[in-house]
Amino acid sequence: FVELVLESWDLQCERNGREHRTAEMGCQQLVVRRGQPFTITLHFSGRSYEEEVDKLAFNVETGPCPIETSGTRSHFAVTNFPEESGWSATVQQQDGDSLCVSLCSPTSACIGHYSLTLETSTGYQGSSYHIGDFVLLFNAWHPEDTVFLRDEEERREYVVSQEGLIYQGARDYITSIPWNFGQFEDDILSICLKLLDTNPKFLRDQNQDCSRRNDPVYIGRVVSAMVNCNDEDRGVLAGRWDNCYEDGMSPMAWIGSVDILKRWKKFGCQPVKYGQCWVFAAVACTVMRCLGVPSRVVTNYNSAHDTNGNLVIDRYLNEIGEEDRRSKDMIWNFHCWVESWMARPDLEPSYDGWQALDPTPQEKSEGVFCCGPAPVRAIKEGDLQMKYDIPFIFAEVNADVVYWVVQRDGSQKKSTHSSVVGKNISTKSVGKDSREDITHTYKYPEGSEKEREVFAKAEHEQSSLREEDEGLHLKIKLSEGANNGCDFDVFAVISNNTDAERVCRLMLCARTASYNGTVGPQCGMKDLLNVTLAPQAEKRVPLRVLYEKYGESLTQDNLIKVVALLTEYQTGNIIVAVRDVYIQNPEIKIRILGEPMQKRKLVAEISLVNPLTVPLSNCVFVVEGAGLTDGQQIKELEEPVEPQAEAKFRLDFVPHQAGLHKLMVDFESDKLTGVKGYRNVIIAPQPK
Repeated sequence: FVELVLESWDLQCERNGREHRTAEMGCQQLVVRRGQPFTITLHFSGRSYEEEVDKLAFNVETGPCPIETSGTRSHFAVTNFPEESGWSATVQQQDGDSLCVSLCSPTSACIGHYSLTLETSTGYQGSSYHIGDFVLLFNAWHPEDTVFLRDEEERREYVVSQEGLIYQGARDYITSIPWNFGQFEDDILSICLKLLDTNPKFLRDQNQDCSRRNDPVYIGRVVSAMVNCNDEDRGVLAGRWDNCYEDGMSPMAWIGSVDILKRWKKFGCQPVKYGQCWVFAAVACTVMRCLGVPSRVVTNYNSAHDTNGNLVIDRYLNEIGEEDRRSKDMIWNFHCWVESWMARPDLEPSYDGWQALDPTPQEKSEGVFCCGPAPVRAIKEGDLQMKYDIPFIFAEVNADVVYWVVQRDGSQKKSTHSSVVGKNISTKSVGKDSREDITHTYKYPEGSEKEREVFAKAEHEQSSLREEDEGLHLKIKLSEGANNGCDFDVFAVISNNTDAERVCRLMLCARTASYNGTVGPQCGMKDLLNVTLAPQAEKRVPLRVLYEKYGESLTQDNLIKVVALLTEYQTGNIIVAVRDVYIQNPEIKIRILGEPMQKRKLVAEISLVNPLTVPLSNCVFVVEGAGLTDGQQIKELEEPVEPQAEAKFRLDFVPHQAGLHKLMVDFESDKLTGVKGYRNVIIAPQPK
């Protein structure tokens, strides 16, 4: 018989991409998901394939040292029936000299970059052809994949959607910023795979690392470590929280992960400056979605950072409400991490589902700055010994806060305080731009029998703090929204619930603050030595906070921390109340002119009014949106923007993908920074 000669082949990138939901990654390379067949076409010259005479087999290999026993290499013959457990190839149809073959990986295959080789043999003659490369991803659509997610709407939100919202602000004033995850944008997949190949575990033992890439638990842990650079592991982002960002980008200026990941690659895997928690979380979310693991960014308000693991956060104040810095333990206004959806075959079945992953560098885990995956279910149940890092996250949502007031003579007095940690845990809703509260997935209702059982299991002694002073109550209220550039009022509301008159001292102090709990200079203060409260009466004491006082020291987090101390003369008891006031930025207005259609020019008119009493210089608009703009569009305004005047510009762009997309805008200037806005745009498909 004449030898079978392969003349050409077609990996059918476009068709396979559509079927595997990877088409948006472009049709330059073949990208497929585990456990799902993909089709390639082989064209032979001289004669066609004959089943009785010709033998065909494929080789797939991934990683630098592919070995069958590690699951990084497989050799399999073309058969009539697909193999159940391993890789398989079956003939789909034959048409003259061309042969359609369906290949399928097992649902437990390692993800990553593969090379594909065809071996033909006829009698004693044989040839080998390198057909090309492809990338294999996790498959949330396949019931046997460990990342399988049942609901199609959820798969669309957590794997396919390239944009989202991240919640920030303060517990009493929750805000959101748009974020361009962009996991299917050009080059992002190769950067995510490069991140896996840069990780120290790979450099230490390439064979072992590649063989473990079939496990989303392992991948999640690697990604959590590689998004920060604290282990000198050439990680993606450098964190910084001190408000000095001149030698890089301010963490508040980013509006997407694409720019960050591309910079990391472009500068030879040097850490990109700078990130804070939501930036770390969003980049990790992009990488996990890109690799096929359903993922979302979540925000925890009043998040505890418990450094000594005793589940108590001690804060020290002096008599006028200023922090005496004596504790490494902090309460962050909010803290963001990622949840990724996966089975946990390494644990009991009840721990499958959402897993918390926290790439923000806080504490070491097994010697490395990473955190998770921690089953959210285990956090709720107080199962602190489960892998990985449950105690740290349990504390973030459950620790107690104790305020100690340090008197002049140095003695400390424990105050009563009702602030609780772990509030309004939030994520974007599936398929719409509203907030979903997922606090109930992390903790049982406060004060419930179940909560007490969990605390007992976790050896969490609930301190007696919840018993407030029966007689006096103290709250801080805000009149209405506080707008950047304006003065505003806060009120201490004191109620006397007893039948006796009470005489107290009230201290009210406002300071600019950062979201991680550190405070700046004072921007408003009141000290009333003689507040008399009639029986069963309530008093409102206002404090006016002036823009001329807070404007200069307001950080880019736009937060002002107001502390009230109420000391009762008769008993010496002290009550503390704390409230974080979020200073609102002006709105960015976005108008879309023209009919939104794929591959047709559109115009966006983008504007913002300067709310301050001073001009804004060095004004810059940055616009991006997956499927809409070609990367980032940057517009620098030449003139300063006078007070109450409008900064505006027009942007031309040609959307290249149909469907719903977000056009996202960030505005920067010398006095007003990190202002965000977005507009949903529905792009009609190009007429065929």
